[in-house]
Amino acid sequence: MVGEFNNWQATSTSLMNKTSTVNTDATTGRWWIQVDGLTPGQEYAYQFLVDGQLRIADPYCEKILDPDNDPYINSGGYTVYAGLKPYPTGKATGIVSVLSPGEAAYTWTATNFQRPARTNLVIYELLMRDFVARHDYKTLRDTLNYIQRLGANAIELMPVNEFDGNLNWGYSPDFYFAPDKYYGTKNDLKALIDECHKRGIAIILDMVLNHSTGNSPMVQLYGNVSSGPTADNPWFNVTAPHPFSVYNDLNHESPYTRYFSKNVMKFWLQEYHIDGYRFDLSKGFTQFNSGGDVALWGHYDQSRINIWQDYYNTLVATDPTMYPILEHFADNNEEVVLSNMGLMLWGNMSGNYQQADKGKSGWDLSYGYYGGQGGRGWGKPNLVSYMESHDEERTVYTTTTDGNSSGSYSTTDPVTALKREELAAAIFFTQPGPRMISEFEELGYDISINQNGRTGNKPILWNYYQDPNRRHLYDTYRALIALRQQPVFASLYSAYTQNLTGAVKSIITSNANLGVVAFGNFDVVANSTTINFPQTGIWYNYLTGEQLNVTSASTTLNLQPGQYAVYTSRKIGVPAGTTLATRPQEAAVFKLSLAPNPAAGTTTLAYELPAAATTTVTVQNLLGQTVRQLAPARQTAGAQAQALSLQGLAPGMYLVKLQAGDLTQTARLLVQ
Repeated sequence: MVGEFNNWQATSTSLMNKTSTVNTDATTGRWWIQVDGLTPGQEYAYQFLVDGQLRIADPYCEKILDPDNDPYINSGGYTVYAGLKPYPTGKATGIVSVLSPGEAAYTWTATNFQRPARTNLVIYELLMRDFVARHDYKTLRDTLNYIQRLGANAIELMPVNEFDGNLNWGYSPDFYFAPDKYYGTKNDLKALIDECHKRGIAIILDMVLNHSTGNSPMVQLYGNVSSGPTADNPWFNVTAPHPFSVYNDLNHESPYTRYFSKNVMKFWLQEYHIDGYRFDLSKGFTQFNSGGDVALWGHYDQSRINIWQDYYNTLVATDPTMYPILEHFADNNEEVVLSNMGLMLWGNMSGNYQQADKGKSGWDLSYGYYGGQGGRGWGKPNLVSYMESHDEERTVYTTTTDGNSSGSYSTTDPVTALKREELAAAIFFTQPGPRMISEFEELGYDISINQNGRTGNKPILWNYYQDPNRRHLYDTYRALIALRQQPVFASLYSAYTQNLTGAVKSIITSNANLGVVAFGNFDVVANSTTINFPQTGIWYNYLTGEQLNVTSASTTLNLQPGQYAVYTSRKIGVPAGTTLATRPQEAAVFKLSLAPNPAAGTTTLAYELPAAATTTVTVQNLLGQTVRQLAPARQTAGAQAQALSLQGLAPGMYLVKLQAGDLTQTARLLVQ
């Protein structure tokens, strides 16, 4: 072991000791060395020198120094990590470990936090890099009002332990005990978790234990960075047995891998007070060789179940109430066993909701429900359903680019697409069971997952919150999240019926204290539907306050395309500050269109003014920056047209905003 404490010199006193069981027992085998004379609280850089040639960092260290990536952590005018220890240039090569013996422990202040029940869980998934421009824990902590006001009671952080590079989703891990410095210090992370707990918000970490990159010292000890692990590696497979291999595949049948993984799982629960994990690619925790057959890989696998039972036992022994969430996507007969065990599982409903929002036919939303009535048939509310995640195209993007239409009604209209996202939310949030939303979903984020490359930086569009239609969507999410905290959604004894297979979809939930009826028309043409209200009498439109006198339990309603409602059997107020009683009317008022679109050189805006007004036309890029603006013009009521020059605009997608008085409408424009 060489480092700053011995001037990086390999001597007889720097040789490590080992126990006799190092090659036979994963739990008791140890390599170790005692280093004396260190100053408490001071940071020391060190490495392991193996066979006099290989230099590697400590896989259990809680901080690393990376000569290739650390210089860019505080770039862009942001000081994300103040006082970052300099790399020992000329003394070491490659990644270096850091230890700080006797450093002061973080003082936790949120000591009475009660985790939300699984049935009430609403998770907000976010990537630090694409959520706040400073990409640091301190700024996220200052932004918690936004998430708390929305009503999400858990935040799922995409991987924050050390990963390759800086601009990364985090699914290329190399060190599992060290927070990645690109997001700030470890105490900054603890302060964020502490503040979340004060606000009643849980923290779930996305944890990647299926694979590691070549920068992992455990790969390099028995293998190398480029070619990967060799056959004698106690942790890794030489070749992954499953078809979704990423980097170097961990062998979870190995007792050495099990011991290491359990230590990782215990560490973040105990040291950082996190509230659970979302385990990436959990279906890969198997040695069954599917021969590259994706379908066969997903079949019932008892060995994989046994592995997860072992890990679950460790998690529960460490923290009985934590959230253990798997990204599994195996056959339902395996997932129901894991759910009965106590594990939670991701429920990907993205493709179904995308097709429904686009007005396509034949898409069933029933499988977003954990129980019967066309759901998954599970007995426990352990299905974390979602319409969007980091892995999927955004719903509003797919609707505006590939939506259906009929006559003048088109789901590709940006405002209509946002309204259809409200329609989807009315069904999504009234299904019982835990829910998850992806960052800015509540504002109708509509940037393709492939912009700037799939895992590349995406624009952070906080200006969306100022758009009245997007704010209306946010308030709809906020109100529906508040409604689902009612006991009727949490009780396994509530009466529940869902009819989610046709164009008109409905959900009915009731108990002795409250009935909730949600329905909506996902078609692009008008439809009639029959709703079986649990009781007659006055029902209240939860989102608008309007009353409906139900004189017959079986009530026929005529619904326009995209029309939806959520009724409650007693009046329940929406959260203060929402603007749901009135809806922005931009699309109906202006009927804005662009032709040609796509365009090069010039396009023409056509629209209708309901009254004389001064109009302003601005063009913004997808970062929210204004790149062109037409001079304000006073125009009379009726049909209008304005030519818009595109000279000087780089090819790409832009937002053209028409404002007249207090009303605005935005349309997408593709410049070729």
